[in-house]
Amino acid sequence: MWFLYSIIALLCWSGSDLFSKMGSKPDDKYSHWKMVMAVGAVMGIHAAFEIFVSKVPVSLDVFVKYLPASLLYILSMILGYVGLRFIELSISSPICNSSGALVVILCFIFMPGQRNLNIFQILGILFICAGVIGLGVVESREDAQAKAARRESQKVTYKKTFLALLFPILYMILDAAGTFADSIILETLNEESANVAYELTFLLMGIFAAVYVLSKKDGRKSFAVKREWPKGLAAVCETAGQFAYVFALSAKPILAAPVISAYCVASVVWSRIFLKEKLSVKHYIAIVLTVLGIIALGICDGLEGG
Repeated sequence: MWFLYSIIALLCWSGSDLFSKMGSKPDDKYSHWKMVMAVGAVMGIHAAFEIFVSKVPVSLDVFVKYLPASLLYILSMILGYVGLRFIELSISSPICNSSGALVVILCFIFMPGQRNLNIFQILGILFICAGVIGLGVVESREDAQAKAARRESQKVTYKKTFLALLFPILYMILDAAGTFADSIILETLNEESANVAYELTFLLMGIFAAVYVLSKKDGRKSFAVKREWPKGLAAVCETAGQFAYVFALSAKPILAAPVISAYCVASVVWSRIFLKEKLSVKHYIAIVLTVLGIIALGICDGLEGG
């Protein structure tokens, strides 16, 4: 079932990418904190449902044990939300999700039990990593005319500086560290309990963000329904993706991680369709490579009956 959960996470998180970008405005300095508020609220509601309706057991011990992974994920997401204010989704998402390649390397080095891969699984991982990293390379080398066309279609001026690119790079590093920590911690914790602990941690961060933003006069004035509704949809997609992600990673981290990281491919496609960001032939080559990798891993999963 790891493959099915991975695909669900892929689709949900690509939707979260799209709506997060739609809700991130370069002129709103509180945009990323509002995203944290929205995600914290939705995750808090889902955590309450899991605890009181589904009777998922959670304790302070579980909360503390899962805290390192929770903090790494949340910090990476905050930095990712900041970056979306300054650069295109089709640039940010591929860079962020190159973390899957780092996770594979970490798992292969430090988790010998995850090294029993066949040739199709190895090729699948290589295709996915090549596609994800290739998207980042293509975006970084795109000519000025194409960049201008994309920005003109969005009617937004981006500050593509080193600092703007640094945010998705930091996201990539922290997310990879969180995923690796996750794969180790989940060996001793129930997946559902760990997910609830993560959601409660995000709820606390959301409360902190709300107090910070609402304590500022310009923060209170910056709220507008027309500007904020995409953040709510992004939060719903993020929460659903996280729920599926935990089960996928606990079952097969070395395969699930690169599949899920390929959600940036869907994000790039959504950015072309809904945000009118331009794609080149090189973009499509990278996307095809990634999809082939996902198909290869899916076939292997079906043959194994996983």
